[in-house]
Amino acid sequence: MEKTLSSAATAAEFTAADLTAADFTPIPKESRSSDAMVRPSVSYWADVLRRIRQDKVAIFSLAVIAIIVLLAIFAPILSPYDYETNNLQALNLAPNSEHWFGTDQLGRDLWTRVWVGARISLLIGLGGAIAPQIVGIFLGGISGYFGGWVDMLIMRIIDVGVCIPELVYITLMMLFLGSGPMAIIVTIAVVGWMGAARFVRGRVLQFKNREFVLAAKAQGASPLRQIFRYILPNILGQQVVSITAAIPGAIFTEAYLSFIGLGIKSPMTSWGQLAQTGSSLYRLYPYQLFIPGVLISVTILAFYLFGNSLRDALDPHLRD
Repeated sequence: MEKTLSSAATAAEFTAADLTAADFTPIPKESRSSDAMVRPSVSYWADVLRRIRQDKVAIFSLAVIAIIVLLAIFAPILSPYDYETNNLQALNLAPNSEHWFGTDQLGRDLWTRVWVGARISLLIGLGGAIAPQIVGIFLGGISGYFGGWVDMLIMRIIDVGVCIPELVYITLMMLFLGSGPMAIIVTIAVVGWMGAARFVRGRVLQFKNREFVLAAKAQGASPLRQIFRYILPNILGQQVVSITAAIPGAIFTEAYLSFIGLGIKSPMTSWGQLAQTGSSLYRLYPYQLFIPGVLISVTILAFYLFGNSLRDALDPHLRD
């Protein structure tokens, strides 16, 4: 008991002044590894790229899209045949070493026509996906930010517009504008901007009262600057996913319009126009329908798979 009290008294009398440098032993560097950060600090977009590179489905689908785009660009240039030149001595030839995809009912080389058609279909796919998003972002951003009578007017126009079947829009627009690629892109934009505007409006309503937007407003930023500089960058990731998902829809719309006779007209070609022509001869020459049909399906599937992977990569809740 006395020994314990003596030790406690000694400890109480011990002060920091009694310590010297010799009483301290440095911790070895290897013992500090537990303090190191397990995961390196990376930016959001760097992490998105890393996750896409690690996603085998995304890489495979992107490779398929790249191959199709490269063939659409260079295959017609390197082909010895013109896509609109008839050859009555080579009608409906099956695929062979000279005509890799065979020929059609007018003797035109299908290899060349397929990849010229890919240019048109991909152009319509990209334009038909981007154009409605641009209109929707602009009108939806204005509607959500300003509110009041502006929001009421735009939303009532959308409410009336979505009540009309899309086929009515498409038929009337195609009859009025014609059958060229730009007419199809404008038609898809007129039909598709309303959904994009509704989505953007909802997201703007979520962000317009956030602290960073209010700080920009307090510093004198104009409404358009607040929308395009501080609000839209926070929703562009989701819009990129929407564009990626809309590309196969636009390609399918072009194929559908061409299939019912409202799309691209011969001698100009597209995948839909080739499928429409091949459908009338598929019992005798099935390759004329099978080849464009497979390319449409593969392209749409590749864009859908890449869009799903991109959506997962852009989701901040899935960051590991």
